[in-house]
Amino acid sequence: MKNISFIFLLFITAIGFAQEQDSTLVFKKRVLESVEVDFLMSYYKQDGIHSAVSGGKGMEELTDITPTIVVSVPLNDDDVLTVDMGISAYSSASSGNINPFDSATPSPWQASSGASAQDVLTTLVVNYSHSSDDRNTIWNAHLSGSIEYDYSSIGFGGGLTKLFNDKNTEVGIAANVYLDTWKPIYPKELQDFADNGNTLNGGIFDDFSITGNTDYNPNRFVFQPMKNRNSFALSFSFSQVLNKKTQLSIFVDVLQQQGLLSTPYQRVYFADVSDSFINEFQLADDIERLPDSRFKLPIGARLNYYINEKLVFRTYYRFYADNWGISSHTASIELPYKITDRFTVFPMYRFYTQSKSKYFAPHEQHLSTQQYYTSDYDLSTFDAHQYGFGVNYTDIFTTSKIWKFGIKNIDLRYNHYSRSDGLKANIVSFGIKFVMQ
Repeated sequence: MKNISFIFLLFITAIGFAQEQDSTLVFKKRVLESVEVDFLMSYYKQDGIHSAVSGGKGMEELTDITPTIVVSVPLNDDDVLTVDMGISAYSSASSGNINPFDSATPSPWQASSGASAQDVLTTLVVNYSHSSDDRNTIWNAHLSGSIEYDYSSIGFGGGLTKLFNDKNTEVGIAANVYLDTWKPIYPKELQDFADNGNTLNGGIFDDFSITGNTDYNPNRFVFQPMKNRNSFALSFSFSQVLNKKTQLSIFVDVLQQQGLLSTPYQRVYFADVSDSFINEFQLADDIERLPDSRFKLPIGARLNYYINEKLVFRTYYRFYADNWGISSHTASIELPYKITDRFTVFPMYRFYTQSKSKYFAPHEQHLSTQQYYTSDYDLSTFDAHQYGFGVNYTDIFTTSKIWKFGIKNIDLRYNHYSRSDGLKANIVSFGIKFVMQ
């Protein structure tokens, strides 16, 4: 009888324990309730007067359209699979001048119609994330790939995030590796000169007459021996809710790049070499040459302050330095203002300033005796201002629907970018988030 009572008690206890486990499983909040689909689109247009393809002078006209789809799928209560697919289709007068000699009157100020004047970059990123039962530990892993005509990349990495202090404190670490491969494209005149045994016989030299220094001899030019570029990044982040109105975030990235870090189709002109021309286009003395390693260290912080139920004050600052001599400061401010429960507007401003790389010099200011040189104004000293405005619509109840998908969020932004070296750009971006119902 005692044995029967013991077994009965054990049975009841087991049922109670099982029910408690089942209850935990049933009522545990899912990380992602249902499938979410983000459709993003951006339109970018720029122009300037310092084309790197033309050795620091020439038009920089470029147009880029980037549609992207991001699909997030909850695999269960704890795991989410995210697939990010996008393309970037651009047309560029600057890159078209890799071969400006498909025109009867080649000029750095005229758009070329060559194949290099447009390209499409295709990208795919697959990310898997897992959250612990208490939602205080999150880890993720990702695999990525991208390809365009002259460049391909494979990336992988992962990260770990821990939350403490009732989720008021967050610490994260992440590591990423990108293995890239160039298919080098060279300025047409250098390519033809080397292919013809370092002579002016064949190629464009049979079709055009050289003016200025008719003894054109770019003897510094050799094809790049390396075709790989590898990037390694380690990231640290810390976020703290300071009080009911203030949150502070700090992040540090450590990046190391190795391999072919210069761009093979960017021209350089030397001050101690006489100029040679075909029509208005100056023939290159060499291509950009840069070291095969680069160390980067960005350190940044965000401070968000909740002013009232209508207005939030968001700030950002980043300091950057690398071993090529560049240092920079970035500061931005955004003021989201809630007009209604669903509509928010946000003006924004961003300031950027940097010092030049020790390998940079403008058009025709490098010497042929130097080991490294570039006339890419992205590596020059400049200041930049970016002004923008955005409108956001949010409906957490997804009352508006398209087929089986509820519209959760719509975001529209416009930014104008202006750089002290003459580069100007306009960016329009649009995003809409759907939730499967």
